[in-house]
Amino acid sequence: MAIDTAKMMQITVRADEITQALSDPATASDMKEYMKLSKELADLTPKAEKIKQYMSALSRMDEAAEIMNNESDHELREMASEEYEEAKAESENLEEEIKLILAPRDIRDERSVIMEIRGGAGGEEAALFAADLVKMYNGYAALKGFTVRVVDENKTELGGYKEIVMEVEGYGAYSRLKFESGVHRVQRVPVTESGGRIHTSTCTVAVLPEADEADVVINPSDLKIDRYRASGAGGQHINKTDSAIRITHIPTGIVVQCQDERSQIKNKDKAMAVLKSRLWDMTRSAEKDAIDSDRRSQVGTGDRSERIRTYNYHQGRVTDHRIGLTLYKLEEILNGSLDEIIDALTVAAAADELVSGSGNEGED
Repeated sequence: MAIDTAKMMQITVRADEITQALSDPATASDMKEYMKLSKELADLTPKAEKIKQYMSALSRMDEAAEIMNNESDHELREMASEEYEEAKAESENLEEEIKLILAPRDIRDERSVIMEIRGGAGGEEAALFAADLVKMYNGYAALKGFTVRVVDENKTELGGYKEIVMEVEGYGAYSRLKFESGVHRVQRVPVTESGGRIHTSTCTVAVLPEADEADVVINPSDLKIDRYRASGAGGQHINKTDSAIRITHIPTGIVVQCQDERSQIKNKDKAMAVLKSRLWDMTRSAEKDAIDSDRRSQVGTGDRSERIRTYNYHQGRVTDHRIGLTLYKLEEILNGSLDEIIDALTVAAAADELVSGSGNEGED
């Protein structure tokens, strides 16, 4: 599919416009506008640089082709041929990145996320696998410069998680983690299995973009707020005060809780953030279902009931079933090296959106 040159130019022109605007004293005096433009420029600059590299490679190809077709000197034609092949290889290497840059943009991509991981089929082994996934996402967050904060957790005696809710904070967190929603399957000999047989267990992962004040309006009368004494680790102070918060949204029946912070106010703020994200996701999902009822995305629906990935310990293999990608890098991936999978999923989604003609969420 041909790459849209006009869209490439829009990005480079906009980056130049913002650079010029930021050097204007009038912009510098308006801190809110200055920060907004700085944030936009930080997002556009690497894209503009890739586009300029790509355009330069295409330009060098044209110049070399012109010499090859019109120059009579054999040595110059040979040099032009070498330049043409080098520029062609560079442009082809950049094409996938350019497709990603030009793909319809999800307006939620820049946001932080609420990530929920729950043990599924497999009992204690599923809970232990949930702990492995938590470690994997913490490793990935560290590589990307994201901050992970636990909102709520329910641990097992062997150190697994029946469920855990985390906030992953950082610009672009949703763009990198949104394809992680679904059922993750592990095939291995459990530590709880004495016979050495390979078992299959599952965990569900849900990734919700963090909602802001404008996304969800909650009527205080729709909330039932319970305060209770936190349990588990946290020291004497946390166990002597009713700092934990449980919030029930009466119209939907959604219940969220937080006991991670010692401050009741902080726990309430975290619980409200999770509630808003769940309510917003519920609304967006209903809208998406109405729009996409006759279309299934190449990389899946993102539904938590869909099996998306298998981690096979015996073969050292990780397979993402949505795009048929298999990597024999199990240990690296479980330590957080997820970019190869996430990049492939992002490219597949971008190609799917380009074929369909529009993004699900639209552009900013």
